[in-house]
Amino acid sequence: MHRPVQRVGRAPRLTRILVSAAAVPVMLVAAGCSSDSDSGDDAQKSVTPDAKVSESASADAIQPAAYATLPDPCSVLSKKTLGELVPKGSKSGKKGTSDDAAQRGNCNWSSLDNNGVKGSQFRWLNVALLRFDSDTRGAGDEQAHAYFEKQVTGAQSAKGAKGVKSEPVAGTGDEATAVRYDLKKKEGSFKQQTIVTRVENVVVTLDYNGAGLAGEKTPDAADLLKDAEKAAKEAVAAVTAANGDGGASASASEPSSSSKASSGSKAPSKSASKSASPSKSATKKD
Repeated sequence: MHRPVQRVGRAPRLTRILVSAAAVPVMLVAAGCSSDSDSGDDAQKSVTPDAKVSESASADAIQPAAYATLPDPCSVLSKKTLGELVPKGSKSGKKGTSDDAAQRGNCNWSSLDNNGVKGSQFRWLNVALLRFDSDTRGAGDEQAHAYFEKQVTGAQSAKGAKGVKSEPVAGTGDEATAVRYDLKKKEGSFKQQTIVTRVENVVVTLDYNGAGLAGEKTPDAADLLKDAEKAAKEAVAAVTAANGDGGASASASEPSSSSKASSGSKAPSKSASKSASPSKSATKKD
């Protein structure tokens, strides 16, 4: 009669012992997890500063861009050159708007030599400048080279272009390409010349076209190309002169805030994008 009572009495004690024993490894496991978590945080904290230092070192390793500023786009061509390319509009230069004149700018001129019933000679000229800073996206000249190629491709694939021809231009910046073609418009036949040049971290895009209107003779494309190449060389020389003889300057190592916000793949600027388009008077590449 007493054995059942003794067995019943032992059972609760045994249960308590087993429960207590089971609780020990659970606590140890929990403590172990907590310890691992803390050590992971510490490891992460110890790595993060090094990573930031590495990123900073990588950015510092990029060579500063050679040119830190741009000249006034409406002053890159001499009065003599403007008189030859746009004889009736050498003083008609219109500067495009820019949020950072040290990074981008453009200027265009138009000329109409009206001879009444004998017809008219029309000319349109546009010079666009775009400068790239060295930053985390890469060296300024490398970004400029990529944009240079993009501009050349854009000129070669202009809508409505006929008889497209491309050729390198010697003695103009670090690399230069001339793209020419014909455009048929209701006003007449236009001869388009586009010279894309890169000098260090700056890209110069010069558009020049001409047409004989109201029965006037169409201008010679070879003559227009010769004039465009001369103007492009002058514009490149103006960019170099604006940055001093040495080119590179101390300020080149400090990119402007607006250039940091801009992107190489992003459309550079409204004013620069106009460089691939002729004038509104039926010469626009639409």
